[in-house]
Amino acid sequence: MQSTTTKAKMEQLIHNLPEEASFEDAMEKLYLLYKIEKGIQQADAGQTISHEEAKKRLSKWLD
Repeated sequence: MQSTTTKAKMEQLIHNLPEEASFEDAMEKLYLLYKIEKGIQQADAGQTISHEEAKKRLSKWLD
């Protein structure tokens, strides 16, 4: 399975933006892509928490 490079992912993201997209729109999409990639790397490295632990940590905002 061939891995897509970061540059190729960014190029595709920018290519798919509407013509009227602003720099801010592009930056928001690129930041989201970055956060997703970082999360995948953390998950692959075993740096995850359980659903129960996540609920516990977020309880102060959810209640």
